[in-house]
Amino acid sequence: MTATEPTAEPIPAGAPQPTPGATSPRTPLVASAAAELVGTAALVAVVVGSGIQATDLTQDVGLQLLANSIATVFGLGVLITLLGPVSGAHFNPAVTLAEWWTTHREGGSGVTTRETAAYVPAQIVGAVAGAILADAMFGEPLVRWSTHDRSAGNLLLGEVVATAGLILLIFGLARTDRLRFAPVAVASYIGAAYWFTSSTSFANPAVTIGRAFTDTFAGIAPASVPAFIGAQSAGAVVGLALVSVIFMRGTAERPA
Repeated sequence: MTATEPTAEPIPAGAPQPTPGATSPRTPLVASAAAELVGTAALVAVVVGSGIQATDLTQDVGLQLLANSIATVFGLGVLITLLGPVSGAHFNPAVTLAEWWTTHREGGSGVTTRETAAYVPAQIVGAVAGAILADAMFGEPLVRWSTHDRSAGNLLLGEVVATAGLILLIFGLARTDRLRFAPVAVASYIGAAYWFTSSTSFANPAVTIGRAFTDTFAGIAPASVPAFIGAQSAGAVVGLALVSVIFMRGTAERPA
């Protein structure tokens, strides 16, 4: 769920920086798209699988949510660390489209239109595959539409807040050249947002679609999906607006 910094292949934290003016080769599109598919699938498998495990172990809803959020924090942090150097570890169409918009509006580094067209379908397919995989591991029906209605207005507001905060965090880190902290920062934010938002912070259209395929603790009814995605889209817009204000780029002073 991080934004890619350079136009070339992402550089791992601590690695030597390229010489100014030099161009490094981009990661092959098939590799970066595969990283997005596998990463999103693994993320959803963690979310859904830990939810199933939690409900099998305890009937206490608070403990179920705690177990689910802890597993998601650790799983997301590992996935960003592993796959960030390959694709930027977006795992989220909202992040990919926000980066594409920022790149084409302001110039500079970021995902290309071709990469965006590959990433978003890969993320959605990966999310569905991850939900099916989690169900298979726990002996649940491979595909069973969720019956968890999440259509209340307060939940949609929670999604706006969760997504806006995620976009603000990722692009704020990028603007201040601190994306090396993304694995810890993004995972920590999602873990916190599980608890401080009413929606338990989906903040991701692909994950929302994937979670409709499982009628387990982490599921969402298909009828609730469009409104959730709409709220997430609105949150992404709000997040980008906040980035542009809070991390406003300065202008050089004119010589006297």
